Amino acid sequence: MLALAGSLATVPAFAAPPANQPAAAPAPKAEAAAAKAEAAAPKPAAPSAVPSSPVASKPDAIVVILANPLAVKRKAETIAIPLADLVKVVPGWDLKKTQVVDSRGKPVLSQLVDSDGDETPDQIVFQTDFGPSESKALKLKAAERTSAAEADYKVYGRFVRERHDDFAWENDVIAHRMYGPDLETCKKEPLTSSGVDVWVKRVPKLVVNEWYMTDNYHQDHGEGADFYGVGKSRGCGGLGIWSGGKLSVSKNFTGSRVLANGPIRLVFELSYAAWGTGGTRVTESKRVTLDAGSHFNRFDSTFKGAKAALSVAIGIAKHTDGVMEVDDTAAWMRTWEPLDGGGQAGNLGCAIVLPPGSHVETQQTELEHLLVTPAPKTGALTYFVGTNWDRASQVAGAAGWTKEVQLFSNRIANPVQVSLSLPSAAPSSPAPAKPVQSK
Repeated sequence: MLALAGSLATVPAFAAPPANQPAAAPAPKAEAAAAKAEAAAPKPAAPSAVPSSPVASKPDAIVVILANPLAVKRKAETIAIPLADLVKVVPGWDLKKTQVVDSRGKPVLSQLVDSDGDETPDQIVFQTDFGPSESKALKLKAAERTSAAEADYKVYGRFVRERHDDFAWENDVIAHRMYGPDLETCKKEPLTSSGVDVWVKRVPKLVVNEWYMTDNYHQDHGEGADFYGVGKSRGCGGLGIWSGGKLSVSKNFTGSRVLANGPIRLVFELSYAAWGTGGTRVTESKRVTLDAGSHFNRFDSTFKGAKAALSVAIGIAKHTDGVMEVDDTAAWMRTWEPLDGGGQAGNLGCAIVLPPGSHVETQQTELEHLLVTPAPKTGALTYFVGTNWDRASQVAGAAGWTKEVQLFSNRIANPVQVSLSLPSAAPSSPAPAKPVQSK
């Protein structure tokens, strides 16, 4: 008899006689009965087919436990779960056939994100609200995905060739643009600047395409407008290299690519040609991430070519009657300023927030306030840029904007905690997640 671990053994119908003894001849009736039984018995499997025991089916769900470590509400918090973490729970998990469902089994809007540009998604992103110190459980379910409706799209960005190579982007509460190479040689109003422009909007709909089409976005027709002045300054969140007490900056971006374009998360990259600073030349690749509902963009800037450590200066333009405040310990700087001639168009808040523990110092030029921080030896420098227009929000004045900046800084210092488990397994204590782009 061949015994296979974990299998059913095949047992002969009759035992063989002892060695050297002939088997007794069966009686005619018994022989007939035996033959009939043998004919009716299931035939043994072919030698090549090895009997096997039932194999456990592949799990079709993963439980996601989420915990808010702060005693404050968090609205539309973005959760990003890498495929690399999912396959640790269920090897071979197929992200392209994954739905997010809530505790009642109702589908939750989600987005697959290709974060490395290899045309294959490697993250799933969704949003959820939290009460103070709230924990909740959702599921990732193996199921065919459904396409998001047009109304679900809350972010958008694109290269705008028809407007001298701008790159413009927005979500349902803010909008920005940066300048491309053709603007440097524009006959009407040439501009060389790597500053960040701000468009204020009071409507949740996506407006970039319409505003470029009508080409009248410097006037407010009820949706908002471009009231912000950038010029050669850093605008709201542009950067340069600080060396020898001077700021050196790049020209306009030379290349762009979009990695994700909604409905929840926008991710794009801009590349900048080498520029001189402190006896060396550096290039920059700038990745920008913006989520639905968020007043803050995440910027990840990677520099190459430096022969020594770099000090990166992130700036906010100086404008008439603007007020600046900085918190060196919490690593943030914010301004509050009137728009369009003495506040005729309301007031704008701009803020730069670095991750907790960042070392910063303040500097300034004639054009901008600067928050200076060391560039990491490897990898990207991460910082966040936020804006708020008082004509489109409930933030009241400079003090209200300061409070919003403080809350955001606290949120990135205390990200939502995420743990993954199988439905039948008791969930482990939530482990701190990587900081994710949040509102």
